[in-house]
Amino acid sequence: MVFSFQALLVFGDLLLNCMVEKVLDFVQLEQLQSSHSQTLLRIQQLLNFPAALSNWNNDTDFCNTDSNSSLSVVCYEDTITQLHIIGERRDSPLPRNFSINSFVTTLVRLPSLKVLTLVSLGIWGPLPGKIARLSSLEILNMSSNFLYGSIPQELSSLKSLQTLIFDNNMLAETFPPWLDSLPALTVLSLKNNLFNGSLPNSLGNVENLRALSLSHNHLYGVLPDFSRLKNLQVLELDDNAFGPQFPQLGNKLVTLVLRNNRFRDGIPAELSSYYQLKRLDISSNAFVGPFPPGLLSLPSITYLNISGNKLTGMLFENLSCNSELDVVDLSSNLLTGSLPKCLVSNSSDSTFLYARNCLDSANQNQQPQPFCHTEALAVGILPERKKHRQVSKVVLSLGIVGGTLGGVALVLLIFFIVRRGNARIKTKNPPTRLISENAASGYTSKLLSDARYISQTKKLGAVGLPSYRSFSLEEIEAATNYFDTASLMGEDSYGKMYRGQLKNGSVVAIRCVEMTKKYSTQNFVNHIELISKLRHRHLVSAIGHCFECSLDDSSVNKVFLVFEYVPNGTLRDWICDENVRKCLSWSQRIGAAIGVTKGIQFLHTGIVPGVYSNDLKIEDVLMDQNLVAKISSYHLPLLSNMGKVRHGNSSSGLKHSSNNKSVKHEDKSDIYDLGVILLELILGRQIKTENDADAFRDLLQASLGADEEGRRNVVDTAIRKACLDQSLKTMMEICVRCMVKEPEDRPSIEDVLWNLQFASQVQDAWRVDSQSSEGSPGSESRGLPFQ
Repeated sequence: MVFSFQALLVFGDLLLNCMVEKVLDFVQLEQLQSSHSQTLLRIQQLLNFPAALSNWNNDTDFCNTDSNSSLSVVCYEDTITQLHIIGERRDSPLPRNFSINSFVTTLVRLPSLKVLTLVSLGIWGPLPGKIARLSSLEILNMSSNFLYGSIPQELSSLKSLQTLIFDNNMLAETFPPWLDSLPALTVLSLKNNLFNGSLPNSLGNVENLRALSLSHNHLYGVLPDFSRLKNLQVLELDDNAFGPQFPQLGNKLVTLVLRNNRFRDGIPAELSSYYQLKRLDISSNAFVGPFPPGLLSLPSITYLNISGNKLTGMLFENLSCNSELDVVDLSSNLLTGSLPKCLVSNSSDSTFLYARNCLDSANQNQQPQPFCHTEALAVGILPERKKHRQVSKVVLSLGIVGGTLGGVALVLLIFFIVRRGNARIKTKNPPTRLISENAASGYTSKLLSDARYISQTKKLGAVGLPSYRSFSLEEIEAATNYFDTASLMGEDSYGKMYRGQLKNGSVVAIRCVEMTKKYSTQNFVNHIELISKLRHRHLVSAIGHCFECSLDDSSVNKVFLVFEYVPNGTLRDWICDENVRKCLSWSQRIGAAIGVTKGIQFLHTGIVPGVYSNDLKIEDVLMDQNLVAKISSYHLPLLSNMGKVRHGNSSSGLKHSSNNKSVKHEDKSDIYDLGVILLELILGRQIKTENDADAFRDLLQASLGADEEGRRNVVDTAIRKACLDQSLKTMMEICVRCMVKEPEDRPSIEDVLWNLQFASQVQDAWRVDSQSSEGSPGSESRGLPFQ
């Protein structure tokens, strides 16, 4: 072939420009890495060389160090996004020459930090406001240090801050009044400090707040109205002086701890309708009035402590209670009557305390009956008869009539409770140990690993893949044995997919995309930049690319996209195969659903611009060697801009109303697709058409109103006996919500993720999960990336 001299010059200029850009990028990267290295080594020096940082030196590659429980440095695109250091200075501060001002000045030289954890390092002094220069911070945890003074108001400028933890310090002064200016705040934990005064009413406006822990401070007064915090699930206020009224709360609470305060109000009746409540501790207060027996039978309750109050009421042998109750403490109240059989029968497997009441029992030091009556009179719970001797006959008559009606109502209420209790006993689950005695103080570490509280950016840089790079055509040819037919995995409207092996031995999937029009390499710059960011634990991630260019005009003839190879088949293979060794357990199915949801969340929010309308199907989800779910087919603008129509490759003809949606609800199409995947995971059967999807969605909707046995009858027989009803019900509810017809009525991806995490946590705590999916199968992949 003969080339013109002008064409050769153009080609030479292109190569020279590429080389210059590479050299400049390398120099900038080296300078950036050197700056970060100097900063981290300075931090090591300022912290007095803690043991956790003993391996740091001038030769350390900080972005590729091994993580452990004490130290983790996470990088994304060669910038440090996470820094976790946990030391051993729980009882002693750093030396007197330590300067917290110098320390924070050094920290802010890492401007890309999103997650900062500095625990038990002996840091002392007032926290400088300049820490707010870390404008990307999403998580700030400086627990177990010696910080004093106030929390700097400059933190109110951190609009992305989601988690703020300053437990076990010496922070004092009044509670920060500006927290409502943090729109993303979901976790606030200030336990074991010296805060004083009352809580500002503005705290009730932090709408996204899910966990609030202010235990062991010097706070007091009436609590703000928390009923507007619709997402609040953890509220820990023990060891303060709050009161006297019971707080106004939302009904999604999972943990409520009010121990050792100054509450003197009665327990509101609506507390008996908090169906997600697992842990309730109102001990060591002065609560008065009747004890609601319905608290014993709440569907999620596992820990109940009302000890050390003045609660009255009569207990009955046939009261119903949740079979999963692990701890019940009714001691030091004014209760009368008989011990409920459901608590006595479970006492060998759980803790049941009831001393210092007036119950009909010779055990645990009971008081005589008159004692409880006298004490009730003393605190004004019961009317004293002497005060009513002079009442008129009219008032007395009204009292008799009212008492009679009240007695009838009480009999009907008892009858209803007994009937409901008997129904619960018939369908009760095996005992579950969800919460131990000290569980309330240990939730923070769990929250830090929960996707609901930490944005997806926490996972960036932890994919475990080599750096994204440009491949040469020679490398692609060698990997595929010059595109041998034996390497061909499949073909679709976008081109052929090959299985390849690089020189280092790693197996990859290579998509060959042939260009129908002439494009210069500049046309692909933005597309390649987007593809290079598609790296996530739950995506079949991009590793690199290669351009095959024409020497005539330097236009691109072919694009080769290189992806990680996922060897373990599709998600459908793992729920529809009769081979028991390829049948996922219920917990594994929830885990796969969480993985798919995290992948979608990353596509929507983890990159800019987001990737929507991905037309996801269950066969587009591949399972790696560890049964981690990875989305293999998602919408790439590079392929769409070729002018070809994207075809679905499954046998499913499933369509839905949001395919023709407006841009306003462009993310809701993927929510519907996720709902169909959840439907197949629950039912264990293939959904082929829209009519099938509608019919099975309606079946799930109907089963939600049935009893536990009715719900179990519709799920896959392989996991029917292994799923806890509450976990199953949560999955069903979110599945139905994802598949509603109107896109705007579907939940957000964050809402879906939270519900799936909740279903997983409930199931894991049950500890009776099926072990039907054991072994390490290694079937050949039948799914292709980006089909």
